[in-house]
Amino acid sequence: MPQLTENKHATKWSQFGTLITVFFFWGFVAASNDILIPVFKKAFNLSQGESQLVSVAFYVAYTVGSLIYVGISKVIGSDLLNKIGYKNGIAVGLIISAIGTLLFYPAANNASFTLMITGLFIVGLGFSLQQIAANPLAIVMGDPKTGSQRLTMAGGVNNFGTTIGPLIVSFAIFGSVSSGSSVASIESVKIPYLILGVAFVLVALFIKFSSVPNKIDMDPVATEEAIEGENKLLQKKSAFQYPQLIMGMIAIFVYVGVEVSTASNLPEYLEQYLAIPTEKIAPYISLYWASLMIGRWTGAVGAFDVSAGAKKMLSFFMPYLAFAVFLLVNTIANHDITPFYVYVVVIAVMIVCDILSKGNPVRMLLIFSTAGIIALLAGMFTSGMVSAYCFISVGLFCSTLWPCIFTIAVAGLGKHTNQGSSLLIMMIMGGGIVSWMQGMLADKIGIQLSYIVGILCFVYLVIYAITAKSMLKKQGIDFDKLASGGSH
Repeated sequence: MPQLTENKHATKWSQFGTLITVFFFWGFVAASNDILIPVFKKAFNLSQGESQLVSVAFYVAYTVGSLIYVGISKVIGSDLLNKIGYKNGIAVGLIISAIGTLLFYPAANNASFTLMITGLFIVGLGFSLQQIAANPLAIVMGDPKTGSQRLTMAGGVNNFGTTIGPLIVSFAIFGSVSSGSSVASIESVKIPYLILGVAFVLVALFIKFSSVPNKIDMDPVATEEAIEGENKLLQKKSAFQYPQLIMGMIAIFVYVGVEVSTASNLPEYLEQYLAIPTEKIAPYISLYWASLMIGRWTGAVGAFDVSAGAKKMLSFFMPYLAFAVFLLVNTIANHDITPFYVYVVVIAVMIVCDILSKGNPVRMLLIFSTAGIIALLAGMFTSGMVSAYCFISVGLFCSTLWPCIFTIAVAGLGKHTNQGSSLLIMMIMGGGIVSWMQGMLADKIGIQLSYIVGILCFVYLVIYAITAKSMLKKQGIDFDKLASGGSH
C-alpha cells in the first residue's frame, strides 16, 4: 500500500493531458446551447420559458444517463465502469454523443424543435457516462491532496471550450458579424454539429488507444490521504449514509443551476435592456464562460509542482492570461473587444477571493458563493453595462465551485466513491431545471428580477459550506489540515 501512495504523488501529465480533451467538448457544447436558445426562440416563436427547454433536454440527459448507469450496474451485479473499464467508458460515451449530433441533420432539414432537443439529449447522455468516468480519473492521476486542483485544471480546459464554442456556433449560424446578417438560419446549425460528431469519434479512438488507465482504485485516496490521524472512517453500507454526499447532491443541482441559468437567460436580458441583437450576443456569452476559465486557471495553480512563491506569482498571472485568451479569440472572430477591458477590475476581486480561500475547498465554497450573491444582487438593481458585467461575473464566482463541492461530497466515501460520483453527475440536471424555472419566472416578473432564482441557489451553497466543515470533522476529515498539508 505505501508504494501505491508514493506512485500517486507525481501527476501523470501525459495521461492527464489525454483525459482533458473530453472536458473541452463538454464545455464547447454546453456554452453553444446559449447561442441556440435565442435563435430557436425566434425561429420557433417560443416564450422565454419554452426556449429554456434546450437546457432542460441537455442537462436532464445527465440524470437519465446516471440512472441508466446505476440500473445497468445493478443488473450485472457490479459497477459498470469497474467491469468495462474507465477508458472504455469514456470512448463509449463519446460514440453515444456522436450519434446525438447526427440528429441535427434531419432536425435542421425539417425545422423540428423536438428533433433538435432530442439530439442534444442524446449528446448529454453520452456526456454523463464520460463525466462519471473522467472525474474520478482526474482525482487519482497524481497526489490525491491536489486532486481538487487537477479537477479545476480540467475545468479550465472545459472552459476554453465554452469560450470558443459560442463564437464558432454563432459564426456558423450568422456568418461574419461584419456582414451584418441577423437572419438565423436553422439549417446552418447542422454542419458544425456534424463536424463535432466526427470529432467525438476521433477522440473516442484516441482515448481508446491512449495510456489512460482502464482500472483505478479509489480506496487509498479516501483512506490514506483524505483522513487524518487515527480517527479513521468506518466504511458504511451505502453512499446514501454519508450526509456530505446527500447535501452535496443538492449543492451540485443548485450550483449547475445558477451557472447555466445565469448564462442561458443572459441573451434575453442583453436584448431587452441593452438592445444588443442576437447576432452580436456571442462575445458576451463567450466572456461569461471565459470567466469560468479565468477562475479555474487560477484555481489550478495548486496542482503545479512549483515553490510557494512561484504559485503566488502564477495566481496573479494565470487569470489575466485566461482573459487574454478571451480577448484574442474574440479579436480573431472580428468582435469589438473595447467594451470588455474594464473587466480586469472584476477579475481582481476574484483573485482576492481566491487568496482568502487558502486552497481549502470548504472555505472557497463559502467565499465564492457569497460573492455570487453580491454579484447577482448588484446586477438586479443596476442598469446598462454595469448590470451586464455583474451578471457575467457570476461565471468567475462559479468557476471553482464544481471541484469544491465534488471534493467535499465524496470525502471519505472510499469504495462508495464511484456510486457517489454517479449520484453527483445525476444532479447536473439542475442546469436545465433551474434555467427553465428562471425562464418561466421571467415571463411573469421580467428578466432582470428573475435572477432572484440564482441568489437562492447561492444561499444554499453558503449553508452547505457552513455545515460541511462540522459534518466532516465528525468523520475525522479536516480540510484545514489537508489544505495546509497540500500546499507544501
